[in-house]
Amino acid sequence: MQDLGCYVLPGKATDARLGISQAVIAEKIGLGAIWASERWATKETGVVLGAIAQATRTIGLRTGTTHFGTRHPLVLAGLCSTLQNISEGRFEMAIARSLPDKWRRIGVSAQTNQSMIDTLDILRRLWAGETVSYSGPAGIFPEIAVTDRPERNTPVLLAAVGPKTLALAGAHFDAAVLHPFLTPDGVRRSATIVREAARAAGRDPAAVRIVATVVVAPDMSEADTRAAINARAATYMVHRAMVLPILAANQWDVAQLDPISALGLERLETGLATVEEVRSRMLEASALIPEHWLREGAAAGSAAVVAARLKEYRAAGADEILLHGATADRLEGLVDAYRSLGTAPALASSHVP
Repeated sequence: MQDLGCYVLPGKATDARLGISQAVIAEKIGLGAIWASERWATKETGVVLGAIAQATRTIGLRTGTTHFGTRHPLVLAGLCSTLQNISEGRFEMAIARSLPDKWRRIGVSAQTNQSMIDTLDILRRLWAGETVSYSGPAGIFPEIAVTDRPERNTPVLLAAVGPKTLALAGAHFDAAVLHPFLTPDGVRRSATIVREAARAAGRDPAAVRIVATVVVAPDMSEADTRAAINARAATYMVHRAMVLPILAANQWDVAQLDPISALGLERLETGLATVEEVRSRMLEASALIPEHWLREGAAAGSAAVVAARLKEYRAAGADEILLHGATADRLEGLVDAYRSLGTAPALASSHVP
């Protein structure tokens, strides 16, 4: 299914080799893409996707996500070109802004809208064979060029949740990757912002893809469902600045977030806590999440029920679905059920407001 993809190595993982076997299964069951989330200690995206490229043949390979500011543009351009070469053109790069406090702590400049626009332009010019001289919000680069032009330029996708970043994706990027726990109505509102921004920028709104990230728990036990959805939701809900745009898009009550914020867990995942400690504290936070947020912003139940829910997201304006919360070894039944529902809603052109 070309409109379905899934994560490999979601969350805090200690053995990157598992991502290779997960990707092989994803290709075998018919998914269109795998997304490799990046954590520098054990999941550096170039290494992980390079290995997966050699273990697979047809499935799309995407970062989910990396960042502009943590690599020099020349290094980033070369990473993309090399991955395109060894995967025979299957690679796409998803970029995220992330939180300013994170970058300040490690000594990296926080990304602004203009620095992201400029970095994207620098990459595209490098891939076109230009020598680039630049001084501005993205940095100071007196003279940079790549010696060999890639056979295929890398599509660059932007993870977006707030209206300004959604508009940025529509005006400049190849796709918008929406945040987990948006409802179908939240996806519809977000897609409208992206496509209106594309139109205002003189671009074809239908050419900017919308990727909805949906946390799923198909045919899972109650305990596994809580781990896949409730605990996963907590990893986002503890970051107040991150989750506020989600609540706004879904038109959920912000006051219901206060008990979760009071736990003070924002830096837990980036610290030295073990996987078990993180899971335990996130389950604690998850108990405070309003039940209707979990029900409306994710998909649980039988494979048939979850598949029908995914079709709702497609009908709301998503061109693709990124499955989250379950790795490929838990998704074959869902893929079969989704396939059995027949032709998916038409692609972006039918969703243009």
